[in-house]
Amino acid sequence: MQVRDADRPSDAEACAAIYEPYVRDTAITFESEPPTAEVMAQRIASARRTHAWVVLEEDGRVVGYAYGGPFKARAAYQWSCEVSVYLEVGRRRGGAGRALYDVLLARLVERGFRMAAAGMTLPNDASEGFHRSMGFEPVGTYRRIGWKHGQWRDVAWAQKALVPTSADEPPAPR
Repeated sequence: MQVRDADRPSDAEACAAIYEPYVRDTAITFESEPPTAEVMAQRIASARRTHAWVVLEEDGRVVGYAYGGPFKARAAYQWSCEVSVYLEVGRRRGGAGRALYDVLLARLVERGFRMAAAGMTLPNDASEGFHRSMGFEPVGTYRRIGWKHGQWRDVAWAQKALVPTSADEPPAPR
């Protein structure tokens, strides 16, 4: 397995294919329509401009991806980011998510980010356990915040300090 930046035209199609069953068949994401490869290419380009987007290849085929994006738009949040990871359905507990996050979080640190946040639609024991194993700490749950597949859904949030914080204002992320 190899993690690399999402920088090939074929990456958008692969990421869209991985994401589609999550959109269609689960409440893990609140999107209701799977994005096309063209929309995914725009998302990848946007994330790479300001944060990072990485893919995991196995035998030359993309089998997972992770990305960072803005946490909130206000200037006070500029050192924080939101992260997500998606793997081919059925691919778990083999180190793929960890490999993706290890590279993603390092890229975000290089760009000057200080804190990463992850939201998880509940129930999702696998994602909660994974994020805990990666050093994310639970910080709260939004109750009945989203509606999907015929019911209200809760979203748990966890965060991880990417670098030690200080009292001095750090330089803006780049």
